[in-house]
Amino acid sequence: MPRTQIIIAADADDQAFRAVELFKNAARAQVDQRGSFVAALSGGSTPRGMYRLLASPPALTEVPWEHTHLFWVDERCVPPSDPESNLGTAWRDLLRYLPLPPENIHFVRGDFPPEEAADEYQMELIRFFQLGEGEFPIFDLIFLGMGKDGHTASLFPGLSALHEESRLVMAVKGGTPDVYRTTLTFPVLNRARRIVFLVAGMDKAETVRALLETAQPDLPAAKIKPLQGDVIWLLDQEAASLLAKV
Repeated sequence: MPRTQIIIAADADDQAFRAVELFKNAARAQVDQRGSFVAALSGGSTPRGMYRLLASPPALTEVPWEHTHLFWVDERCVPPSDPESNLGTAWRDLLRYLPLPPENIHFVRGDFPPEEAADEYQMELIRFFQLGEGEFPIFDLIFLGMGKDGHTASLFPGLSALHEESRLVMAVKGGTPDVYRTTLTFPVLNRARRIVFLVAGMDKAETVRALLETAQPDLPAAKIKPLQGDVIWLLDQEAASLLAKV
């Protein structure tokens, strides 16, 4: 049965270290068992510490990068050179340092029109995972963030994409900045073998409490209900500060 685990990091460095350990251990285990490791990464500021540690020793040599494939949970519809690009940030912090074959980086074409970018990324998922009609990919590990409004990926409150059941990728508009984006859908996210929420900051504390200690079905992040995998909430001290049961 899927289970939920809460880990509270001592500080930002500890949160990044623990995230890297989760990534590294999952990569080794999946490569040993299946011959490859497939992860989906998120943007925002919180994962950047993890990215920088992954790009440095010892993780740089401890992850089986040649057997690792990286996808993105969501992306803003901007070119990689734009400061708001998740791919661009990941390139500066992580990708350029990795001994990762270029074909193992599966990115969203943020420079395409939104619907075209979503269609192209969906086709990439179908091709890589060799999906048939009605099938969904299964990621080994997905890192998610969460906004103070309870959104995760680019699945914001009020969007019709929250209720999507068949598509793998959707084009949406919302967030801050309020721009067009592409995002994986809940049917994809909920099939992952493991999901890790990386959440930091006092402004997220009330939302974290609402999700973990009360029933909040109206918040997008509450729709993360894995069919088979575990969920780990890796929180900093501020994000966890209102939790009573930890």
